[in-house]
Amino acid sequence: MLDDRKLRVLHAIINSYVLKAEPVGSRTISKQYDLGVSSATIRNEMSDLEELGYLNKPHTSAGRIPSDKAYRLYVDQLLKLEKRRMDMKKKQRIKEALIEESQEIDQLIRNSAKIISAITNYTSLAISPQLKESRLKHIQLIPIGGAEILVILVNESGIVKNTIFKVGNDISQDQLSTISNFLNQKLRGFTMGEIDMAIDRGIFKEMYDLKNILDSIIPIISKSLEDMDEVDVYADGVTNIFNFPEYADLDRAKSFISFIEDRELLMELLLGNTLEEDIEITIGDENIYEPIKDCSLITTTYRLGDL
Repeated sequence: MLDDRKLRVLHAIINSYVLKAEPVGSRTISKQYDLGVSSATIRNEMSDLEELGYLNKPHTSAGRIPSDKAYRLYVDQLLKLEKRRMDMKKKQRIKEALIEESQEIDQLIRNSAKIISAITNYTSLAISPQLKESRLKHIQLIPIGGAEILVILVNESGIVKNTIFKVGNDISQDQLSTISNFLNQKLRGFTMGEIDMAIDRGIFKEMYDLKNILDSIIPIISKSLEDMDEVDVYADGVTNIFNFPEYADLDRAKSFISFIEDRELLMELLLGNTLEEDIEITIGDENIYEPIKDCSLITTTYRLGDL
């Protein structure tokens, strides 16, 4: 356990290094931070911190840089001491941006990633909900002109999927209402597989007059339910890395960007990160993927009701 002075010196070194990505010397800390001790005392504390594994000394510099161990301490202890919280203005900004209009779930998650990236100036990632098998809760058919119909599908998790398709000829709202009521009555609570079995059992025989329209709609329902079960990942603010001096190294930047563009790797990263707490932070070598071993990953979960 570090004493208070060592914690304050380490805190100052981390803050300085995060800002400039350059090795930090005792004189810099003495000038920029009012720690109430001399440069010589700071130098001695830095030497102790290096021996304890909290600082590393690059061969080409007299300064020190924080180690992964230092960042872990910073996250686990120093930030707790400061009790930092997101200010109310930022919370309100996020809330207003997400509720300003009704959105499908994929657009809502994509916008969430965009907002987080804009507020933090970092790269943000978001993943769609993991659903085992979507069940139909409600379907509504709306004519939108000509021979086009809007199909609004809602599953039992509350996810909405909108699809526009064309039928062979104009169809009235009364006909669509009849079909909607029939489908809601017969198929509510069904999975895609159960809908297929219901069709095989001849569930639509009593709607023979509207069979052609039903034959067009059923594949759309099945495809929409299938799409709802697919897990997707969204990334935003990838180029924000160029705001940080570390990524002036083009090879490092290319490696990071290639990783973010690899959808399968991102899925493994996010789906494999089982959280034991509300927020989990992995730092440096704690990350298993080489391109992000220079990064810290802050992960949290959401529930559909939260959105």
